[in-house]
Amino acid sequence: MGRWEPNARGRLADAALDLYIERGYEQTTVAEIARRAGLTERTFFRHFADKREVLFGGSDALREHLVDAVTGAPESAAPIDAIAAAVESVGVLFQERRESALRRQAVIAANAELLERELIKLAALSAALAGALRRRGVPEPAASLAAEAGIAVFKISFERWIGDPGEPDLSRLVRESFHELKAVTAGA
Repeated sequence: MGRWEPNARGRLADAALDLYIERGYEQTTVAEIARRAGLTERTFFRHFADKREVLFGGSDALREHLVDAVTGAPESAAPIDAIAAAVESVGVLFQERRESALRRQAVIAANAELLERELIKLAALSAALAGALRRRGVPEPAASLAAEAGIAVFKISFERWIGDPGEPDLSRLVRESFHELKAVTAGA
């Protein structure tokens, strides 16, 4: 595969994920990723800051999608319902990339540094959601509580999704988890 071929970023990401699975994250170098993709290290660094970012490169798009969904929720929606709709909408995006998500999560689960980065990403998503709710006029602490609950539901639903050997629907798992959350808090 020549360097001039399209989708360098995707090729690099695929090559990195393959190598991380085969050899381990820590044992894989940027030079090996670039070579596997048929590209140069310089091209790698045009697309990714470091080899860790291959796994987290979609974070900005995910945050933007969630914030846009909260912003676009009906004005009459309760904060938790706006968050629930946003998180549920992400299920479709992940569903289309299930195999890649499973592989990505296996790499992250095997490395403490990557697990820490994943938690930082989730905290940033929560902060962005809380900000979107505040812009809708939701006061604190309600905005932060709804956002944190939404990210907790996403995390638990995602773990159920990747842990199920079948083909579960992530959006359905999110809906079920929000239903459970409401049942738990109604009984409090």
